[in-house]
Amino acid sequence: MRVTREQMQANRMRILDAAGRLFREKGFDAVSVAEVMKAAGLTHGGFYGHFESKDDLIAQTIAHIFGAERPGPEDLASILEAYLSPRHRDSVAKGCPTAALIADVRRQTPAARLAMTSGFKTQIDRIASVIGQTQSPNARRAAIGTWASLVGALVLARTIDDPALSAEILGETRNWIGDNTQGQRRDGEAASTTSAA
Repeated sequence: MRVTREQMQANRMRILDAAGRLFREKGFDAVSVAEVMKAAGLTHGGFYGHFESKDDLIAQTIAHIFGAERPGPEDLASILEAYLSPRHRDSVAKGCPTAALIADVRRQTPAARLAMTSGFKTQIDRIASVIGQTQSPNARRAAIGTWASLVGALVLARTIDDPALSAEILGETRNWIGDNTQGQRRDGEAASTTSAA
């Protein structure tokens, strides 16, 4: 039976979605191609019709995960609330690819690292745009610090075996970022007012 182009594309998306969940949950090395294909509901033999190798799958999955992310909240308080939440902490397979895969990516191919770098840049730009003027070096500095704090706090909160400390890390990081970006937002607002005058 001949598979249509549309079905091929749908199968490819199923593979990328399944790989994205499995890689985030277990890491790259712990997941086999056969496991990805089974999770996608497809036969192992069909894999090479879509990808050259597992390395190719990894790189394309990282790009897919970042590309498939739906636009989230557009204000900093909502971003902090969603990202540094117990729900996000506990949803590794569906959560932030950076926090789930950061330790593994440095051992992957240049293509995988490039896909992760592109995802980083997108997140930093998004945060800079909600913190203040995107052209301001201070907004970019604050965005980089915020992104690093978000990812670091989530990784720590997922790693430790102390529920109270885990929740405290999420809450205090949320408060710390909020405290340290309020001045940046005020500066951006003042700069906008001054330039408009």
